[in-house]
Amino acid sequence: MPTTPTRPEVMKLQQNIEKVIKGKTDIVRHAMICVLARGHLLLEDVPGVGKTTLAQCLARSLNLSFSRIQFTSDMLPSDILGVTLYDQARREFDFKPGPLFANIVVADEINRTTPKTQSALLEAMNNAQVSIEKQTYDLPRPFMVLATQNPIEFHGTFPLPKSQMDRFMMRLHIGYPDLENEITVLREQRTGFSAERLDPVVSGEQMIEWQEAVDGVLVSDDLLTYLARVVQATRTSAEIVLGASTRAALALRGAAQGKAWLEGRDYCIPDDIKEMVIPVLAHRIMVKEGFESAGFSHEQETRALRHVMAQVEVPL
Repeated sequence: MPTTPTRPEVMKLQQNIEKVIKGKTDIVRHAMICVLARGHLLLEDVPGVGKTTLAQCLARSLNLSFSRIQFTSDMLPSDILGVTLYDQARREFDFKPGPLFANIVVADEINRTTPKTQSALLEAMNNAQVSIEKQTYDLPRPFMVLATQNPIEFHGTFPLPKSQMDRFMMRLHIGYPDLENEITVLREQRTGFSAERLDPVVSGEQMIEWQEAVDGVLVSDDLLTYLARVVQATRTSAEIVLGASTRAALALRGAAQGKAWLEGRDYCIPDDIKEMVIPVLAHRIMVKEGFESAGFSHEQETRALRHVMAQVEVPL
């Protein structure tokens, strides 16, 4: 079962976010692991369950620059990357950065913009830089994209290709709140906290130090072998037509390191990898047509990955 972070300094971050996001401790925890592991996060769920709110809460809780982009079908790559304009007074061209030039970028309803604009994010998410008119511009460090999308409404949307999905370290589903927490939200709607009222509780310098500490978490050779066998098994499974990539394996290792550090350890255990398999790999695989059933695609992907994990021996 998922555990609560044991580091008091990290608990402050989680408690700050949970002033707004009620009853979703595991989701908040996984989102923090994604940040610690230098990953990008995709929040996918039905409308109105708090996808954008969670992204905003996480961004506002970190003392870093952030911007929110509402993606639409008429948006152009220059709308997010920026443009080069001619300055008549100085007789030279100036680059005007777009909203992508921030530490935390909330990409709201990313599947509502065209593939051309979606692809403009590929270089940014992979290399933390963008190329415009033969010039390359570095993005602020750290750099993270928190994207949201609705998986059940297809009118006027452009599904993300697997090449783009592969750039997200994790995909999380928030889900509906239980009765008790929904009543709390209703009670506190007017007087409670909102994302806009949250104060930063972690400095940018501190987050960078945490990320460097996560990089140093030990993953033994036995665990690396186990991780690689899980990834390899997704490529040979009878239920999966497209298995996880090497980038996915690296992301799984990073997420496991983030979980271990969050729980106060400087080494990984098998449970770190097992817990991270579904949030890290599910959106990167494609289930074979004959194995699909009623329900969201993530339910089918989750079922296939559980079958894969059951077939791979866990190291002692």
